[in-house]
Amino acid sequence: MSDEVLIRPLGRPGDLGWVLLAHGETYAAEFGWDTSFEALVARIVADYAASPDPAREAAWIAEIAGERVGCVFCVAADDETAQLRTLLVDPAARGRSLGGRLVDECLAFAQRAGYARIRLWTTHPLVAARRIYLSRGFRLVREEPHHSFGADLTGQVYERELAPAGG
Repeated sequence: MSDEVLIRPLGRPGDLGWVLLAHGETYAAEFGWDTSFEALVARIVADYAASPDPAREAAWIAEIAGERVGCVFCVAADDETAQLRTLLVDPAARGRSLGGRLVDECLAFAQRAGYARIRLWTTHPLVAARRIYLSRGFRLVREEPHHSFGADLTGQVYERELAPAGG
């Protein structure tokens, strides 16, 4: 069995369902979040699947030995802004730089698609993800406390400017 990591475009049967399942199970196990988080991910996945625009939006799956172990989506927030969504690496696959590689795919795509900036929303318990974002040049632009997913959280918005395509 190969330990080779493959990062491929999302699009195989079962990919969308895996994204939803993996998020629901992982965040419940790690943070105690309720099914309202799974519902949020379901809306993100459904919106992506309902109106695909391959010139402006993309998603990737990370695999090890043919098994899905990670994902990330890059969607349009507006004409000038891409949004990184649903970054996840399965706990059993962590420590292999998969999160960083997935974020790099998203950044490269957003750059090629001509976005001026990229943004993401996260919450304060996601320390490892925040480290990845900060190491890729994202900066915190806003945060606010809220009660979501059955927990008291601090929501955080990060942004990063993108160089003009070809520049």
